[in-house]
Amino acid sequence: MNDQGPGPATQADAPAQSTASIEQIVGLLHNGRIKIEGLLPNSSNYTFLVTVKQPDLQCLAVYKPQRGERPLWDFPRGTLCLREYATFLVAMALGWVFVPPTVLRKGPHGLGALQLFIDAVPNANFFSLREQYAFVFQRLCAFDYIVNNADRKGGHCLLGKDGRIWAIDHGITFNADFKLRTVIWDWAGDPLPDDIVADLRNLRQTLSAGGTLTEAIGRLLSAAEIRAFHRRLDNLIEMGTFPQPHPDLPNIPWPLV
Repeated sequence: MNDQGPGPATQADAPAQSTASIEQIVGLLHNGRIKIEGLLPNSSNYTFLVTVKQPDLQCLAVYKPQRGERPLWDFPRGTLCLREYATFLVAMALGWVFVPPTVLRKGPHGLGALQLFIDAVPNANFFSLREQYAFVFQRLCAFDYIVNNADRKGGHCLLGKDGRIWAIDHGITFNADFKLRTVIWDWAGDPLPDDIVADLRNLRQTLSAGGTLTEAIGRLLSAAEIRAFHRRLDNLIEMGTFPQPHPDLPNIPWPLV
């Protein structure tokens, strides 16, 4: 697993927060009691800041209910939360720990994606972080290609106060049509590092073998979207290079941050 270092920290009622594992946080998000703290401003969909609590552990999280999703012409209605969860599953299967722990569960406003809230360094984003954290952003570049991220803004890349790079906002991913729009073109056409290729090959083998990941993806995405996902994964492995901007399609989101 290509870990970045210290993991996310959270501990119930503890003045000095201690480190909890990804697995512990996923369990908390699945099973904890949700309390809405308020709406998050400047969100295109209804997005709530919540507290998720168990007797011995708690965290802040971002709750994106399915019924609060703004309709989009090119994505089926009510599927953005499913795509948020699918991106987390794929990132974990790759061993790339940059999508915050995410689950799909019922909350106060029905089914939705529930994701660990990242306490981020203010004003840090891809443009200010890319040189220092190139190792992570190279993986994120490859990841956005295979999940077909239509909106990788610079501000969707956070530096957590835990010292990690985190990538958020994955609701418009996995479209069957190619829609990659990203600010991460720094390595366009460069050879992929061997360890990235190895991780991609391992993911392909995992998907080919069936099992829990394949079953989960099958419940979250359409058959056409799954076929397109497999094609993009195959294409990236076969190309052996970082993706390049499409000559005939928009390649950069707006705003950039």
